[in-house]
Amino acid sequence: MNRSLPLLAGAAALMLSACNSSNDVPAPEVKVTELAAGVYAVSAGDAANPTAGKYYAAADGSRLLVLNNSGQQASTLYRRDGNGSWQATPAATQNTTLDLLNSSAIPSSTVTVGALARSYTVRLSSGAAAAFSVSSGGDIVAGGTSCKLSGKLTAGTLPNTLKASLTASGCGDLPAQSDGYLVVDGDYAPAAFRLLTYSGSALVDLWAYAE
Repeated sequence: MNRSLPLLAGAAALMLSACNSSNDVPAPEVKVTELAAGVYAVSAGDAANPTAGKYYAAADGSRLLVLNNSGQQASTLYRRDGNGSWQATPAATQNTTLDLLNSSAIPSSTVTVGALARSYTVRLSSGAAAAFSVSSGGDIVAGGTSCKLSGKLTAGTLPNTLKASLTASGCGDLPAQSDGYLVVDGDYAPAAFRLLTYSGSALVDLWAYAE
């Protein structure tokens, strides 16, 4: 009788292990066309009605792909840090392979925090404005508007970008904390740059105009 107890315990452990394994569902795999280091104007999706965007690639393997909707707001953000795995925001619900229809290389540049030190205004989805300034050290300092945006900008490896960490308070549907990129592009004029950040499934796209 006593000798059977270890056998029963072992069987129970195996059953529990099997149950736990069945719950470990792997995250969907995301794959995106690989382009050499640089900046590209790209299109993807339906050839009859393509979605336009920009692709930023660094020599260390890091990548950022921004696809825009018809209103020039980011609809999907694909990103990869170094040679890690691709991530999508909003998150993919199934294995996804994104093949670009077209890609055209455009001039790239290195963005420095100091060159952006001044005051800016962004327009929220509600139509309200939010003012902030960027210091020479990369601090995002909230202005006098009811929506308070603050955070930090630091150098990254991707061309035309800085890394961005953003904190929002009193800003409607903006997440309280998000991370992502500040992107500078001549095509965004008269906007000075875009803040493209993410938090969970939320994608933030703010166009900043110099004051």
